Amino acid sequence: MKIIIIGTAHPYRGGLATFNERLATQYVKEGNEVELYTFTLQYPSFLFPGKTQFTDEPKPDNLNIFRKINSINPCNWIKVGKEIRKKQADLVIFCYWMSFMAPCFGSIAKYIRKNKKTKCIALVHNMIPHEPTILDKILPSYFVNKMHAFIALSESVIGDIESFDKHNKSKDFSPHPIYDHYGERLNREVALDKLKLSPDSRYILFFGFIRAYKGLDLLLEAFADERLRKYNTKLIVAGEFYEDENLYLNQIKKLNIESWVELHTDFIPDSLVNAYFSACDIIAQPYKTATQSGVTQIGFHFEKAMLVTKVGGLPEIIPHGIIGYAVEPQPNEIADALVDFFQNQRQQSFEQNVINEKDKYAWHRLTAKIQSLYQTIK
Repeated sequence: MKIIIIGTAHPYRGGLATFNERLATQYVKEGNEVELYTFTLQYPSFLFPGKTQFTDEPKPDNLNIFRKINSINPCNWIKVGKEIRKKQADLVIFCYWMSFMAPCFGSIAKYIRKNKKTKCIALVHNMIPHEPTILDKILPSYFVNKMHAFIALSESVIGDIESFDKHNKSKDFSPHPIYDHYGERLNREVALDKLKLSPDSRYILFFGFIRAYKGLDLLLEAFADERLRKYNTKLIVAGEFYEDENLYLNQIKKLNIESWVELHTDFIPDSLVNAYFSACDIIAQPYKTATQSGVTQIGFHFEKAMLVTKVGGLPEIIPHGIIGYAVEPQPNEIADALVDFFQNQRQQSFEQNVINEKDKYAWHRLTAKIQSLYQTIK
């Protein structure tokens, strides 16, 4: 098949770009002709909360990536839609994650579909963002109306799509595949040395951009539980602040846990991801809201125990007491789970169970689901 993927990709950074590039790589591996269309302008700078939208990593040498899309220029949307229309692709996958992109993506799809051949499928990370505004009730319908079918990465997102879909279009769910391109798991001591951390402590890892919905404040409060001092635990916070860092720095000081929190709050390059995941004993995702998370899928790759909260699709993929914990987003429940993990030495059994679960999240399962959806489109 000739497949075009539309969404963020190199030179843009972050989990969504990583996802799209890995999906493209899978399609190439399966023998398809694949192109990625990404942005010349993704967000206006004032809408982007981080330090930079761009990566220093080299461009993937096995992928055809074209920077063509301006997210705020309607004339550009028409031009790009007509250009892709002429390519007569079998399938265009729109990797959708926020309402801001709905006018742009919907307009491009409108012009692509005029060739009467190309099918447009939305791969939806979030239909409604974690921090919604009034625009999230208005814009998505336009995008949804221009798609032939939808694939979601968590079952909860299917319901969100249906709230905008007035035509009962085909929809399916396939869980977020494993991020398996960050290298191999390192020896613990090697990883700790790389991060300049002491081998004498046990480590809990909070990984990724720091935003309010991710619940770092809940984890900090839980981590202040005196029971955890018995096990010489430390908390690694690895990721860039996407909001006021003083909220968290003041909380750490107020809780008197400065000595037990390791702040690595610059953007984490791909080359260091395996060090962080290899160094930790357990990954904590104390989210207040969620659909799914790429962090859990990095955890699966490195075969790590995980703690998540019972929000969105997270408990669907972290069965409680088997490969980790799924608890309410409350500091006392998070603390109880962490104490249980260290007190009862759960690490080895949880990690073995992660190994047994991994195959559910292979990339070929996602492409197979998309292919099945494609076949349903008339």
